[in-house]
Amino acid sequence: MSFRYIDREHEAAPLTAALASGEPFALDCEAAGFHRYTDRLCLVQVTSADGTDFILDALAFDVASVLRGPLEDPDVPVLMHGADYDLRLLDRDVGISLRGLVDTQVAASLLGESALGLAALLEKHLDVRLSKKYQRADWAKRPLPDDMLDYAASDTRYLHDLVGRLQEQLESSGRSAWAEEEYRTLEEVRWEETPSDDPVVRVKAARDLTPRQVAMLREALEWRDGIARAQDRAPFRIASDQVLIEILTRRPHTTSELGRTKGMNGRLAREFGADLLARLASVDALDDGEVVGLPPRPRGNGLGRPTPEVEELNDRLKRVRNQRAADLGIDRGTLLPNAALLEIARAAPRSSAGLAAAAGLRQWQVEVLGPGLLEVLGD
Repeated sequence: MSFRYIDREHEAAPLTAALASGEPFALDCEAAGFHRYTDRLCLVQVTSADGTDFILDALAFDVASVLRGPLEDPDVPVLMHGADYDLRLLDRDVGISLRGLVDTQVAASLLGESALGLAALLEKHLDVRLSKKYQRADWAKRPLPDDMLDYAASDTRYLHDLVGRLQEQLESSGRSAWAEEEYRTLEEVRWEETPSDDPVVRVKAARDLTPRQVAMLREALEWRDGIARAQDRAPFRIASDQVLIEILTRRPHTTSELGRTKGMNGRLAREFGADLLARLASVDALDDGEVVGLPPRPRGNGLGRPTPEVEELNDRLKRVRNQRAADLGIDRGTLLPNAALLEIARAAPRSSAGLAAAAGLRQWQVEVLGPGLLEVLGD
């Protein structure tokens, strides 16, 4: 296999030397959220300017000791694809605020590519076909087999060449400045904790349940979460939402009946089922006034429905945006999302600075789209 696996800091000297050159390097991260209860950074893949692939085991040592300097140097280009979540992981798990970003997904979107996945772009531009064998792999398990590690390395192995192809097109189309502005904006993303909410609101089928069944679902979700946390497994791998709903509707009264529920793991029912049944029985014993059903739905952003005048203005702004996007050959949402257009319609600014302030437009968006929007707003 053509990669160097590093699971001890003292083994990272060749990578440290490669990154000290100041040359661009490619970077990708692998996490474990699909399989584990707690999502966490597991691997960091790096391909240096000379084409050497390195894989750092982020579970074995503090990779920040090797990567912080190069990743936080704005003069060193860091080539990534779809960097948004990886940037958040690096911020949360190793405290790194990356600079010098070059994101091939962003570049491709500004060039009007219809398929933005790395595999699609590599096949189109470099005639490289990536394997999909380990798309859902558990990157937290150890040891990792060589073919799995080589698969991980393929996410950075071709980024240097892909960046070269896309950069040529950005320059020839006059969109390099657009990309630079998007890269610098993306660098500012940080990890944000999701506010805790009632777990039942994340289950779509909960809307079809009675208030008492909703209360039972809440107990079942807490039961599943406790097992998942103890076993470090993603909750859906303990029991799916559909299985929990099936239990509520069938209402088994013994662990044997529970184990016969469609989709239910028999061993899970035997080992932990009694606790679940006790939880459901405790809800049965509640008076109607004690039952907590679904919480009320949030009322949006607090601005209420737009007035007919704002809706009419928003429609006119959309037509300008849609035509400009068609002229440029890029996705409408890439040029300007609908939510931003509605903010502009509400604020009705009369200047380029007002446009940027109303909806957080980038400078390139103001230059490309501003005149048309301001013409509508001035009517």
